[in-house]
Amino acid sequence: MADLDLTSRHLGLGLLAHPLGVNLSACGLPGGRTRDEDDGPFLDGLRRAVELGANLLDAADYYGAGRAERLLGRLLREYPDRALLTSSKVGRIRGSAPHAYADRHIHHQLQQTLENLYVEALDLYTLASWDFGPQDRYLGPAIEQMRALREVGAIRAIGMRGPYVPTDAAPAERAACAERFLYLFRLIRPNVIWARCNALTPAITLEGEDLLTFTARHGVGVILAAPGDLGLRTALSPASIEVEPGGLESLRARFGPGTLTRLALLSSLQRVDHCVTVVGYSNKDQVEESFRSLAGPALTAVELRLLEDAYAQVRAKECLQPRERLSAVTGN
Repeated sequence: MADLDLTSRHLGLGLLAHPLGVNLSACGLPGGRTRDEDDGPFLDGLRRAVELGANLLDAADYYGAGRAERLLGRLLREYPDRALLTSSKVGRIRGSAPHAYADRHIHHQLQQTLENLYVEALDLYTLASWDFGPQDRYLGPAIEQMRALREVGAIRAIGMRGPYVPTDAAPAERAACAERFLYLFRLIRPNVIWARCNALTPAITLEGEDLLTFTARHGVGVILAAPGDLGLRTALSPASIEVEPGGLESLRARFGPGTLTRLALLSSLQRVDHCVTVVGYSNKDQVEESFRSLAGPALTAVELRLLEDAYAQVRAKECLQPRERLSAVTGN
């Protein structure tokens, strides 16, 4: 049985990324608050990821109010000869501007990001929010700013946040999310989709296809951002296993203990070659665990199907009592 192909994947516009990268969201909490831990564990994790082959390092200006970017900048200065891809996001910090996407605010935030990273240009800049103001007032100007930055070489590729709903989302909420995504996708025409996900994320249907199939057809790369435990910690609670004995517990019985993280990563990485995953971490041990999970043989088609069936069982349980959150989905 062949091992997993760990050669670089093409995300578009010359961006070649190792299948597994790291996401620095653990460096900060929502609202710009920072954690009390020192920077050492995060830097050690970054260093270990680079040593293990990662070259996609994913941050945002709102991760710890710039802390993640500054840590990444320190790492980049330690590895000046490595071909590392820098990724950041805009759209959550308004500052003194009337809106996070207003006027030249995107340009202003990019300049601060470049200073934090100590770089002249950014490989990927992602519109992190679907909120473009009342009646999408700032959508057109935001698109113009992003394209202008790409044309002058300040950024190489334009990213857009992908569709996402919680596990208990109602059908109407999933449909509204898909509709909003498709509307923005057609206008923005991104090079890369950055999508929050975990092993139990409900499927969003886009023109009759899932996200990976849809983006492959449109020639758009995908970055799947997974939490450190890939969403499995909640799913593996005693209640989940008791209610769904044929779900994730069946995977553990078939593949053995300690393999669920590996299975969650392989479920997306093996399906398509235009997709990479960035995993969250707080220390180098978590980074090493994620990279170790890629070692060994790839899954067979039968095993991949078994994996998806098991996840579907747990997702079905989570959706028994869906809640409506349409305003949160549309961003208006």
